[in-house]
Amino acid sequence: MLKPLLRRPALQSLLAALLGRYLALALRTTRWTIHGLENIAPHLAGAPAIVAFWHERLPLMPALWRQARRDGPRAHILVSRHSDGRLIGDLMRRFRVEVVHGSTARNGDDRGGAAALRALLRQLAAGEHVVITPDGPRGPRRQAAAGVAQLAAVSGVPVLPCAAQTSRRRVLASWDRMVLPLPFGRGVIVCRPAIRVGRRDAAAALQTIAAALTAAADEADLLCP
Repeated sequence: MLKPLLRRPALQSLLAALLGRYLALALRTTRWTIHGLENIAPHLAGAPAIVAFWHERLPLMPALWRQARRDGPRAHILVSRHSDGRLIGDLMRRFRVEVVHGSTARNGDDRGGAAALRALLRQLAAGEHVVITPDGPRGPRRQAAAGVAQLAAVSGVPVLPCAAQTSRRRVLASWDRMVLPLPFGRGVIVCRPAIRVGRRDAAAALQTIAAALTAAADEADLLCP
């Protein structure tokens, strides 16, 4: 019964507002440090990036763009057209992140992936950032869809592997084991070296990108147990 109710736009908007206020409180009261600042510095200064992280860290990552300059390039996040994707889109807008609807290609199933790829390419060409969770919206967990490597190969913009963790958290019983921050903790944001993908190297680079995302998550977990 709950899922049909959550498909109603009014209830989605209300839930996004409540979650947004909670996350803003939790992230604002967490003491954050950035590891790998030298890796993100060029992109804070204006160079576009494909910011990628596993779906499980999505509630934590607004802390990254809270640290960025407010007058810097905007970020655009790829979300699905499903009800859960629309909810995430409403939530991310509250953190000054624009939304592009679509899905990253997986196993040859486009599902709007071509249109989403074109939209993201336009944003990167305009000097904006793009945010992708390569295993979203529904998994499998920590298995990257091909779209992130394809986008990097076609655009020439590097992938910036990131993760975050906080000392006060709850791990949800969802497919991705999503991490929900609690207020008044200590948090870390990890940015590993950017990965450039040649125009013909997308398939080979996908495993490298996935390994870097996992390494970033593992490093964040070690720094903030």
